[in-house]
Amino acid sequence: MTSWREERRQAAVEHAAALERRKASETAQARQLLTDFIATLKERGVEPEPLRAQVVGTNTSYRTDLTGWYLRRNRSLAVDVEGNFYILGVPASLKARVAGVRVAPSDPPLIVGQGARDGESLPLAELLRLRLES
Repeated sequence: MTSWREERRQAAVEHAAALERRKASETAQARQLLTDFIATLKERGVEPEPLRAQVVGTNTSYRTDLTGWYLRRNRSLAVDVEGNFYILGVPASLKARVAGVRVAPSDPPLIVGQGARDGESLPLAELLRLRLES
């Protein structure tokens, strides 16, 4: 016979595992959307460009070693030529102003801006469609 505490612990472990599986599935779907997006851009002859990381809350940007396409007009999101998703917001830094900045890739979400203010979240598929139309 298991105790209530042990049952709760097991339920929490199972819940965490289910959340992780769901996140992995959503990430795989989002990666496929980005792969298709890049293929379409290449078919249309849209060349990748050097990506710059925006300093949050300013018009300043820093060099990165990335090449790809911006997903939003404000250049806060991008995808590189290998299909990696980037959030390009960085803090201000004197060193970054001189030497540039390294930005780590993020897992792409199916809903961009989820949890943000009203009107700022958008399904990734819709964002990519809008970007292709621009």
